[in-house]
Amino acid sequence: MSEALVIIPTYNEKENVERMVRKVFSLPVAFDLLIVDDGSPDGTAAIVKSLMAEFPNRLHIEERSGKLGLGTAYIHGFKWGLQHSYEFLFEMDCDFSHNPDDLVRLYIAAKEGGADVAIGSRYIKGGKVENWPIGRILMSYFASVYVRLVLWMNIKDTTAGFKCYRRVVLENIALDEVRFIGYAFQIEMKYRAWRKKYSLVEVPITFTDRIAGSSKMSSGIFKEAFLGVLQMRFML
Repeated sequence: MSEALVIIPTYNEKENVERMVRKVFSLPVAFDLLIVDDGSPDGTAAIVKSLMAEFPNRLHIEERSGKLGLGTAYIHGFKWGLQHSYEFLFEMDCDFSHNPDDLVRLYIAAKEGGADVAIGSRYIKGGKVENWPIGRILMSYFASVYVRLVLWMNIKDTTAGFKCYRRVVLENIALDEVRFIGYAFQIEMKYRAWRKKYSLVEVPITFTDRIAGSSKMSSGIFKEAFLGVLQMRFML
């Protein structure tokens, strides 16, 4: 068993999941992989199960009934990973918007660089976004500016969803008290870690919009994040 677990939530990712699994297991660092599938009707879970014999004790799946939200999928995965004694737990998307090669850089930032939370950042020097329309880039960038202004948290990419946590952070962050399940989940997790004085380090990445499958983003997710940040400021 590896000391590092990559957690990937899925919902209708049949176009990407096998390629992602094989890519993660081809990396020079030995990562284990947990797929948390929310009852994908397109057969995503069946594809993962068909690969498990090829990668015994490295590829795992947790199936949930219905689309229960990104945040709850990660919380489920974090708890599973803690129960199985992993030291470094990663979150990333299945659609290749996060480059799996960058898992190694996040791992090094935590394992050798001492980061408690290593964040794959689009908005520090060396980071960038590809294939997004300018309107969405501006919305994402200024969302992070808004979060910094409200929460006083000195993180450039506050909404980033590509991260590595040391297990001690997740053990002490009160996972059952995390309130948000959509876009705001990523902000809340960083804020909770920052409030507990853990070291948050940003690592520049290139974020590339998905090619296969459909985006799960919606206006409701952005609304939750906008209002959620205000709630975090005065309630956490």
